[in-house]
Amino acid sequence: MSGGIIPKPIASTSSFIDDRLGAGNFLKRNLRKIFPDHWSFLLGEIALYSFVILLLTGTFLTFFFKPGMGEVVYDGSYAPLRGVMMSEAYASTLHISFDIRGGLLMRQMHHWAALLFVAGMMVHMLRVFFTGAYRKPRELNWLIGIALLTLALVEGLTGYSLPDDLLSGAGLRITAGVASSLPLVGTWITFLLFGGEYPGGYVIERFYSLHILLIPGILLALITAHLILMWVQKHTQMPGKGRTNTNVVGAPLYPSFMAKSGAYFMFTFGAIALLGTLAQINPVWLFGPYLPSDISAGSQPDFYLGFLDGALRLMPGWEINLFGTGGGTLPLSVLIPALLPMAVIMTGLAAYPFAERWVTGDHGEHHVADRPRNNPHRTSIGICAVTFYGILWLAASNDLIAAFFHIPMNAMIYAGRVLIILGPILAYVVTYRICLGLQRRDASVIGHGVESGVIKRLPTGEYIEVHVPPSEATEAQLRGKAPIPAIGGDGAGAAPNGARGPLGRLRAKLSKAYGGEKVPLDGDHAHDEHAGAGSDTKDDRSLPL
Repeated sequence: MSGGIIPKPIASTSSFIDDRLGAGNFLKRNLRKIFPDHWSFLLGEIALYSFVILLLTGTFLTFFFKPGMGEVVYDGSYAPLRGVMMSEAYASTLHISFDIRGGLLMRQMHHWAALLFVAGMMVHMLRVFFTGAYRKPRELNWLIGIALLTLALVEGLTGYSLPDDLLSGAGLRITAGVASSLPLVGTWITFLLFGGEYPGGYVIERFYSLHILLIPGILLALITAHLILMWVQKHTQMPGKGRTNTNVVGAPLYPSFMAKSGAYFMFTFGAIALLGTLAQINPVWLFGPYLPSDISAGSQPDFYLGFLDGALRLMPGWEINLFGTGGGTLPLSVLIPALLPMAVIMTGLAAYPFAERWVTGDHGEHHVADRPRNNPHRTSIGICAVTFYGILWLAASNDLIAAFFHIPMNAMIYAGRVLIILGPILAYVVTYRICLGLQRRDASVIGHGVESGVIKRLPTGEYIEVHVPPSEATEAQLRGKAPIPAIGGDGAGAAPNGARGPLGRLRAKLSKAYGGEKVPLDGDHAHDEHAGAGSDTKDDRSLPL
């Protein structure tokens, strides 16, 4: 919402533009656009600002990097590698690191910004998922976000491989193995990427073109579309006093949000610059040039690709020989880890808004976000996926864990295989119970107030702490909870056609379990908890001061 007196800078600027372009009203209206004020809404800006820093530092690096696989003899400043044969890509990476003023700083800032870019998108998507901000009318923006994350992983892989050192070469070997394991098209894709049998002679040039031209262009287009849709549909807001589906409570774009965003960009830039200065990352000179015959122990990919490495380590050596040994081999030990975890997570994320709408029958628009505790099944499913990803990520370091903690490697592998199945189930159960406990706590605050710090002695001699009503803002936040829609029953959604069929009965059961009110705010749950603890005090616990 907007209104009130228009600040002089906005009025004068809009008048200047209106006199020349006729766009003054557009500028005036959008500069007064209201943005909600909540710390979690800034998580997406971390990814956005990291992307800007990636473009700036990447442009600097393109001036000096040579994406070639032709062999040269190194004669640069790094003495331990002088006289060693290496690719032009690796030699130019060493040249940037040791002979270009500020080159090492730019390389390290670029790498840290890439990590922060992916991490920022992941955390932002978790915020959107746990608060239900993907619901109507934002399903398209949610799908764009999933495409952005997927492309960011590919962008990270191509950039990670460019230095052509021993560590990135090991990653390229895995890439070649995954590509060649694909049925029917695997050999063609491998030859297309590598220009022949691995390691080929063109993979660096082709990855370079993808890394600096094609993928960044698509990312930039998708980010623009993502921001435009967010602008048009307006931002979601957390529940609170005066916040509804028909308004936005917060501060205007100018000057409040601009000042905040500008400061946040400088903070992000400063943090990445500080990391690039003080925290060494990817010291390629220690790994040496890549040779297909060499491999190093304890090699680790960047964190966002750790799930693939972990899945490959946990997967048994299964394979299928088609029509005997003459029909070809289907290496399930590579194919399943390469495709299944990514497919489960990304496909699940893409389908979830539509699956939830089908289960609940909820077709209304939602502009007020949920607190994660108020939709326990959704939150539990999200934590289940995070646990699945985290176990794979941990498995990518099982050799280092085994070495440092003196644990047998086989024990680490078998433990990982068990945890990858039981871990998400346990996480689901524990998260669901925590959400219900937090809801009961909210009901207790509504029904019995909050602790005042005042101790009162009852006529019976018992000492209790006096409770007082919660603040108006706290009560508004708690009462922003709404029952989860469910088909039929409470009338929140229409009963599906063909409900007597197997699919209709399944939908009804899922809706009954997923939807509805789990812990009513005005129920007796808070008193039940006290009673279960052996207390028989009732009204005295809610006395005002």
